[in-house]
Amino acid sequence: YSRLPSSGRIRLLRLMPHEQENAGVECQLISYPLRDSSEGTNMYEALSYVWGDTNNHRSISIDKHNVKVTPNLHAALLHLRDPFFERVLWVDAICINQNDPDEKGHQVGSMANTYAKAGRVIVWLGEAADGSDQSIEDIRVAGIERHRPLSINITRLEAIFALLRRPWFERIWVLQEVAAARQILVKCGSAEIDGYAFCAGLSALQLSYEKYPDLQPLIYTTTYLIRGALFRPRRGASQSGRFSLRIHPLSELIDMYHTRKATERHDKVYALLGMSSDSDDDTKLSVDYNTSWGRLFQQLINIFLPKQKSVDTWDHEEVAIIRGNGHILGEVSSVRKDDDWEDRHIVDITWQNESGGHGAKDKRNSPWALQTGAKSILVGDFVCLLQGASRPTIIRLRGDYWDIIRIAVFLKDEPRVITDGNGKRLETSTHNLLLVWDWGNSPQVEEYGTRLLSNRVPNISGLGDLDIIRLESIRPALQSVMRYDALAENLGTTMLVLERVLESMGDTAFTCSTWGSLEEGGVSKISTMVNRFIRDNGSWAIICIAAAGGQNLVIKMLLNTGMIDPDGGSHLRAPLWLATQNGHEEVVKLLLSVSEADLNVKDMDGQTALFQAARNGDGAIVKLL
Repeated sequence: YSRLPSSGRIRLLRLMPHEQENAGVECQLISYPLRDSSEGTNMYEALSYVWGDTNNHRSISIDKHNVKVTPNLHAALLHLRDPFFERVLWVDAICINQNDPDEKGHQVGSMANTYAKAGRVIVWLGEAADGSDQSIEDIRVAGIERHRPLSINITRLEAIFALLRRPWFERIWVLQEVAAARQILVKCGSAEIDGYAFCAGLSALQLSYEKYPDLQPLIYTTTYLIRGALFRPRRGASQSGRFSLRIHPLSELIDMYHTRKATERHDKVYALLGMSSDSDDDTKLSVDYNTSWGRLFQQLINIFLPKQKSVDTWDHEEVAIIRGNGHILGEVSSVRKDDDWEDRHIVDITWQNESGGHGAKDKRNSPWALQTGAKSILVGDFVCLLQGASRPTIIRLRGDYWDIIRIAVFLKDEPRVITDGNGKRLETSTHNLLLVWDWGNSPQVEEYGTRLLSNRVPNISGLGDLDIIRLESIRPALQSVMRYDALAENLGTTMLVLERVLESMGDTAFTCSTWGSLEEGGVSKISTMVNRFIRDNGSWAIICIAAAGGQNLVIKMLLNTGMIDPDGGSHLRAPLWLATQNGHEEVVKLLLSVSEADLNVKDMDGQTALFQAARNGDGAIVKLL
């Protein structure tokens, strides 16, 4: 590669003609100055394709030098070569010096402009396979006969789905490439179809994605952008600064597309910069492959959620752990498809208004029209505004943390509890929030998040698989949003963790008669936490939960606090009942040793604890009672 003389130039690949179909591919590289958008498109075609297997190569000749390319690119060049006329192409793998990070950063940052100024963008789906020729023809005919039902058998339908499951539709770069295009040709092997006709045919087929649910959002978003090429002006207005297609704010693009595939993690951000409607001052991001992924991810989060307590990222993972303060503004009450736009949903939000109390009748709903995202919004998700953020975030409760579903959404109809965009005055409480933003394909379940956090957030005293402080800090938010089922589960989980901690501490936990006198190490920390735990939740409720869960050491610890009267039988009657009902012999034995509860007292069904134990077949508990 010779160095490009100026920032306004690109390299183009001149594909030389050959009458023999399987002859070697011969090319030339030329430097080319891009014309201003106001002068119209340029006389070259830009290739949109998947690199494919980078461990396997084919050779082509460029300026009499042998150059290795991937088999997929080699096949594309063979199919695009004309017998008599040379063809001028822009191909990223060849036209950008991939070994020069500075050039790569500059050229990648200008790719939206490169595709926008191309006379045509060619989408290469790969070689013909799995009935792809017939699939292209079926899609073309469906577009022509869209007002009449088209009869296609199951075998041909599966062939169409095989075509749509090709890697090209999963790749993140293709979004910018087709979003910039003024004209698109879709090509698979020797079969080809106009981009708009391809989208019209797919729409007319009304495919059911029930068998391939993950495929639907990929196809909807891609065809939406392809269809728009027909309506984009061939001549555009001049732009100062960074060229952009100005489709959506960067935060929305990230929310929509971050699960798409990319060769480098950086590209999950850089591929979307050229589509962003944000100004350079808003994003403050430039394409730089010398920046580590962890650093880039952190910069991105600080743009959307500035002034957080901490943001932790890692170079080899697409996940971030964020700690901050925020207000929970409302809850998702319904989600439905938009009848007018297949790639959009209507999300109804019920706003919180703590000034009127939890039972306030003036709570109101607002419908939001949101683009279909990489993560589906569900009923029961929450809208929060983190301190320092200008837009709300949609989060989902995951046990002892919150999963970020949408990092930043545009508020069309702000609730009246918001008085300014920065959330300085809100009629909702401020909560400590521990958030996880995961871009990968990790299972979105509590167990995953628990393992993730346990490996990265220091545990109290280094003990236990869960951090007890995390469980404690989320409870005020659970109470605020009236998630009492989650609150009960949280308390139960805390009991389990406490039991493990006390078990690992052995006799150290019970060397003093009262916890207030313990001053050293982990025991002192747990003493402080337990006293606060009892103060916030009440000793009777806690001992009931521990009795139901069979946490014998926790009950012993609670009794040692001196905050529960061991002779107050009425206080221990319910725990005794719960322990009996769940068959926890050691708990029953402990409660009987400190209490003189009347065992003849009956429950609402007229049954004694002894009868309950007998019915359960717990001979040991029957003997104790």
